[in-house]
Amino acid sequence: MMMNPNVTDFGIRNCRKTMSNQLYNIHVKLLAFDLLSLTQTPTPSSSDPISFSRRGTPFSRAETLGTVTSRELKPHKFLKFTIDDGTGCVPCVLWLNHLSSPYFARRNPADVRLLADLAEYEAAEVKLGVLARVRGRITVYRGTVQITVSNVIVERDPNMEILHWLDCIKLARKCYDVVPHGK
Repeated sequence: MMMNPNVTDFGIRNCRKTMSNQLYNIHVKLLAFDLLSLTQTPTPSSSDPISFSRRGTPFSRAETLGTVTSRELKPHKFLKFTIDDGTGCVPCVLWLNHLSSPYFARRNPADVRLLADLAEYEAAEVKLGVLARVRGRITVYRGTVQITVSNVIVERDPNMEILHWLDCIKLARKCYDVVPHGK
């Protein structure tokens, strides 16, 4: 049986050719050290005033996994917490103001209620010492890179942390740090 040479472990053999801009709206798996050392570039866009890149590859969203080491809750406003994966600490903010934010005013109220309930549930799950997987937009607040959280999953299996590390290392080597041909 002949295997397709373009499909491997993560389906990433052809990253050299296609990935540079296709990763922009994908939650890329990054270790804290890599996330906090992304290159920041101002943009003319008001919706995304700063863009982030790693060796020329633009990113806007990230996924990280680690232990919750700090937690600050402002009810019905936000939850600020920090994820420590052993390479650094990533500040995260989970917004809880869905019901009072003008951003959601034009949306269906039932949908906004669901989003608000989900955010409240996720905030209750984020406790000091838990292993959490965080996905969201890469943003800057007061000069510090952070993740504006879109979802949080508390991991029950401690092996997920080392698996995340291995994924991050492999993806960095095969996708994120690959210079496309012709550059």
